[in-house]
Amino acid sequence: LSPDEDGICSGRYFSESGLVGLLEQAAELFSTGGLYETVNEVYKIVIPILEAHRDFRKLTLTHSKLQKAFDSIINKGQKRMFGTYFRVGFYGSKFGDLDEQEFVYKEPAITKLPEISHRLEGFYGQCFGEDAVEMIKDSAPVDRRKLDPNKAYIQITFVEPYFDEYEMKDRVTYFEKNFNLCRFMYTTPFTMDGRPRGELSEQYKRNTILTTMHAFPYIKTRINVIQKEEFILTPIEVAIEDMQKKTQELTAATNQEPPDAKMLQMVLQGSVGTTVNQGPLEVAQVFLAEIPADPKLYRHHNKLRLCFKEFIMR
Repeated sequence: LSPDEDGICSGRYFSESGLVGLLEQAAELFSTGGLYETVNEVYKIVIPILEAHRDFRKLTLTHSKLQKAFDSIINKGQKRMFGTYFRVGFYGSKFGDLDEQEFVYKEPAITKLPEISHRLEGFYGQCFGEDAVEMIKDSAPVDRRKLDPNKAYIQITFVEPYFDEYEMKDRVTYFEKNFNLCRFMYTTPFTMDGRPRGELSEQYKRNTILTTMHAFPYIKTRINVIQKEEFILTPIEVAIEDMQKKTQELTAATNQEPPDAKMLQMVLQGSVGTTVNQGPLEVAQVFLAEIPADPKLYRHHNKLRLCFKEFIMR
C-alpha cells in the first residue's frame, strides 16, 4: 500500500479490529469450503491479537471453532471432497487468443468427463454455432494439419495431481495431497504402429506432466498451463509401474483399519485371478522368461523381478 494516497488508510478495515474481522470471515469461509486445516492457519494470526487485548470471550469462541475444525478433520477422514481436475486444450483460429492454449480446470469433486465435456460443448456451441464445435475424443497429441480450419476443437483429458517422490514425505494427509497443487499428470497408452493398445511386449505409455501458473485451489477455477514435460515409458517400464500399483493396492487392502474383506477380495481377484490375460502371470512370462539381450534392459529386468518378489510377499 502507498501511504501517500488519500484515504487509503482510513477505510473501516484498515484497523486492528478490521483485520481481525476479515480474518474471522476468512476462517468461516474456509470452514464452509471444507478446508479445515487452513482455518487453523488463519486463527494463528488472530489469536496473538486477541491475547494481547486479553479478550477472553473471543478467545473462547475462537478455540471452540478450532475444536470444531479439528473434529471435522478427524471425523470426515477420507470422505472429504476435494476437486477433480481436467486438462482442456483449445484448437482453431475461431478461438482467437485461446487458440493452442491449455488450461487445467478444477471441477467439483465427483465430476465425470462427459459432464464437463457436455458443458463446454454447449457453452462454445452457443458462441460459435453448434456445428462449428467439435470435441477431440482421445488424449493423443493434436495434429493441426488434420483439423478443419473452420471449426473450433476442444480436447479434454482427466488429470491427476502429480508429486515427485521427495514431495510425498511432506504430503502425508489426504488434505496435503489435494491442496497447493500446480503439477498434474495424464498418461496416454500407445504402440509403435499407431494403435493405442497392443500386446504387453509392444505397449508403450506417454506420461505428460503439466505445470500451471498458480496453485489450486485458486480464485479462478481454471489456470493456464505454462510448462509441459513428456516422458515415454517402454513396455517393461509400463509393466514395472503396473506391478508397483498392484502391490500398493494389496498393501492398502491388507493394512486397512478396520479390515474390509470385500475390498481385499476385489483387489486379490484383480491382481491374481485376472480373467484377462494381462495379469501378473502374463507379465512374468513376457518379460522375465529369459534374460534380455540388451544390457540396457538389465536394470529394468532386475527391478521387475524385485517388484514380483515384493508382490508375492504381499
